[in-house]
Amino acid sequence: MDKLASYYAQRASEYERIYAKPERQPDLRALEARIQKMFAGRKVLELACGTGYWTPFIASSAAQVTALDLNDEVLEIARTKKHADKVEFVKGSAYDIPDLGRTHDALFAGFWWSHVPLQKLDGFLTDVASRIKPGALIAFLDNRYVQGSSTPLARRDAQGNAYQLRSLDDGSTHEVLKNFPSESELIQRASRHGWGANVDLLDHYWLLSWWAPK
Repeated sequence: MDKLASYYAQRASEYERIYAKPERQPDLRALEARIQKMFAGRKVLELACGTGYWTPFIASSAAQVTALDLNDEVLEIARTKKHADKVEFVKGSAYDIPDLGRTHDALFAGFWWSHVPLQKLDGFLTDVASRIKPGALIAFLDNRYVQGSSTPLARRDAQGNAYQLRSLDDGSTHEVLKNFPSESELIQRASRHGWGANVDLLDHYWLLSWWAPK
């Protein structure tokens, strides 16, 4: 298990505290409604579903949901969420998506884009498009950097990737890759891998969507 996967396995029981921050509540309510509407009637593949915070909002309106994550610890929590009976949970890596027969006409990943190293991002997005139907809807949701709300950045590497130092309840400290792309960077990346790229910028989050090549 790599360092990021190990960190999230250890953080499983603590993960959703991040959604309790008071200043983020208006954004979260707006995004929950948007996600529910965006995937209505679609067959959705969710990558890196984690503890399944977003999965119920997708499953409430989607025709089908397959939720993928590498860690048993977070999948156990995700299976307890509302609408879990409508979701097929699959253990697997977002970097090595199982062959599901390209049955999905939509893909979603929350808070995963920021963890993909910049030098691997184009290869990852190419693989993503190859795993879903041609012309499928693709959407990524992630954080904006907000002084006083976001964990400060500890360093950047030679490729420009940013890192945070995060502490867990057990006292351990972990260096976590966490990039904060600009709106223009998001549009440029998405446009290399499909068409119709659009970014919704909220105070604390961004939602990027586009259509896979036909």
